Amino acid sequence: MSGRILVGTSSWADPGFVEEWYPPGMPARERLPWYAERFEAVELNSSFYAVPDPGTVERWVRSTPDRFTFDVKLHRLLSRHAADLKSLPPDLRDEVETNQRGRVLLTPELERAMAESIKDAVASLEHAGKLGAYLLQLTPAFSPDRHSLAELDGLIEVFAPRTVAVELRHRGWVSEKRAEDTFSYLSERGAAFVAVDAPREAHVPIMPPVDAVTTDSLAYIRMHGRNAEGYMHGKTVAERFGWEYTDEELEEIAGRVRAMAEQAHEVHAMFNNNRGMDAPSAASRFRELIGQDPGPPPTAGEQLRAL
Repeated sequence: MSGRILVGTSSWADPGFVEEWYPPGMPARERLPWYAERFEAVELNSSFYAVPDPGTVERWVRSTPDRFTFDVKLHRLLSRHAADLKSLPPDLRDEVETNQRGRVLLTPELERAMAESIKDAVASLEHAGKLGAYLLQLTPAFSPDRHSLAELDGLIEVFAPRTVAVELRHRGWVSEKRAEDTFSYLSERGAAFVAVDAPREAHVPIMPPVDAVTTDSLAYIRMHGRNAEGYMHGKTVAERFGWEYTDEELEEIAGRVRAMAEQAHEVHAMFNNNRGMDAPSAASRFRELIGQDPGPPPTAGEQLRAL
């Protein structure tokens, strides 16, 4: 097997992209088509904060070429992050319970309703053949000493047969005593383990460079940069994930990705080192290093950075 490798970034509308990567003054409506000339896939990040409008999703379908792929990040409530009432669709806000801080309390019924709402919202991606995986980026608080992976059963089932890619952010899940059980759980349910490239320090929320292909349909890896201080203490996305990958580091990642492609029909390699143009620049160079066409020539900003 030699699976198709799709390379992209964890958003196409990050403020840093607008400031440094897109041509100056480019209208918002032109950014996604411009992005799609350079990459074959992207993670939809806005869906982490709110269920997208179906009309907007239809415009994204029309703005991208055939075979372009959107991986949809699941809403923060589903990934066990704190979520306030206003982040839910209006029709789901009635009778929802909140805690003293105004955070929504997740119940099995609300979980299913939210999942169905997201499926409905991105239906046009499914119909156009542009829907990739649903990305579940769990909070580090979802730890093996307090939670069970079986808590994800309902969520994985409601999205079936579409793959849910599960990114765990507590390294205990891949410890020597738990890794086999973690991978078996995902494999038995047809879910994809999300590997990461992250800082090489042993803090609990930083996952080690462990790779596993748990479903032969999809392997997934996200690049978070290697700034341990920023990852642990940064207040903004740019502070947490900003990182300029070197060719040596990208070649190391390429080896991991090629190995995944020997076990899965498709590999999604997504760059989340979102500071300025760090992510698209790294993703473009990565495409070159693995023998892919990075699309039109780089912008003036990228050319200056390469000097």
